[in-house]
Amino acid sequence: MSARTLARPRDVAAPRGSGRTGLVLALIVTCQLMIVLDATVVNVALPPIQADLGFSATGLSWVVNAYTLAFGGLLLLGGRLGDAFGRRRVFGAGVALFTVSSLVGGAAPSEAVLVVARAAQGVGAAVAAPCALAILMATFAEGAPRNSALGLFSAMSAAGGAIGLLVGGALTSWLSWRWVLFINVPVGAAIVLAAPRLIEESARVPGRFDLPGALGSTAGMTALVYGFIRAGAQGWGDGVAVLAFVAAAVLLAAFVAIEQRAEQPLVPLRLFERRVTASAYVTMLLVPAVLLGMYFFVAQFLQIVLGYSAIETGLAFLPMAALIFAGSQAVPRFLPRFGPRPFMVAGALSLTAAALWLTQISATSGYLTALAGPIVLFGLGGGLLFMPLSAVLLSGVRLEDSGAAAGAMQASQQLGAALGVAILVSVFAGVASGAATTRPEAFSAGVADAFVAGTAFAVLTLVLVVFAVRPSHARGADAP
Repeated sequence: MSARTLARPRDVAAPRGSGRTGLVLALIVTCQLMIVLDATVVNVALPPIQADLGFSATGLSWVVNAYTLAFGGLLLLGGRLGDAFGRRRVFGAGVALFTVSSLVGGAAPSEAVLVVARAAQGVGAAVAAPCALAILMATFAEGAPRNSALGLFSAMSAAGGAIGLLVGGALTSWLSWRWVLFINVPVGAAIVLAAPRLIEESARVPGRFDLPGALGSTAGMTALVYGFIRAGAQGWGDGVAVLAFVAAAVLLAAFVAIEQRAEQPLVPLRLFERRVTASAYVTMLLVPAVLLGMYFFVAQFLQIVLGYSAIETGLAFLPMAALIFAGSQAVPRFLPRFGPRPFMVAGALSLTAAALWLTQISATSGYLTALAGPIVLFGLGGGLLFMPLSAVLLSGVRLEDSGAAAGAMQASQQLGAALGVAILVSVFAGVASGAATTRPEAFSAGVADAFVAGTAFAVLTLVLVVFAVRPSHARGADAP
């Protein structure tokens, strides 16, 4: 059976009744917000978690890293599982695992239980997130309907980090750090119960599942993400980090070789054949590298240098979240007329200006004079970039490849986030001393130098969207 034969109407995971598309969209974006939010929501809760469970300073990082590692390492596999076994079924299983793990993590009596629960959350997220995006693609026709849906999905994806800081700060300040995880339980349970009532199951792709590809991609991606995490914490010369990168290179090279020969590959290499699409994947890696590095350092600067509380830190990011949401909603209205490129160029310029501005930060900087401007520009850049990039990456994808495409796009985002934090932390550590957390001058100098690297990421993003990501129309086709 040919690949094109598989893309039949029965494969569309549409809701029962055209009037329910809005409910499907609400379900999908709620799931995406929950998943993305959990990547940052625990950051502001780390001090009380450490005090309550007795984490060491190094062990505490695994409350964040366990989630990141499992999520990033399994995204490619998660995307293809939905194509092979039914997107609604796999989506529900992923959300269920995420929900149960949140309950276990919130009730964790020890360090080990919390770290394992966070890793299980990452597994559930990696399974659910690509299926959610694939269901969205199948529910909304390519063009204006899908662009509008992608706009809301992109807004939740990009603003989730900022919202996570706010939600984490509020729950930690008013209730307990445990509610940072407990809050997922009623939301996840509602999604699991509603999905079978709103979404038709997609047809399974017949044939043998690409088990060698699944093992290669999972092991390779996990090694790569771990390498970035380890390098960020221990430096790029760390032996374990170097070994992780070598293992990742070997495993991913083997994965590509497997995919070239597989009858039904886990990640079809045709997804990367077009110049426009391949460049867009690299761009989708770079944008989170800038944004996550900003979240990481600006949130700490607000608390260490300016003395903000957890909830005040979250509120400081509200302008960014609002602008990302507004931009992601406005862009789809003008995309058919102007195409994605003007928005991507404007967004990349905004990111570059914001990162460059942060290189001037110092211990005497205030929120209004030195941080509000960059935060606004970051929000504007994210709002202009994410939706058009998503449209370029997902346009023209065969229906039977939609889960794989969604997984590849989200894997690029996760790798970019890990890479950005690792490189910026390494630059920071080269400038700031071990006393940086108690000396505002040293911490500020380290942040300023770290954003020289952040500016380099932003400039590379600008170069790519100007010279390489050049779709000829709103649907993201290759330029002639």
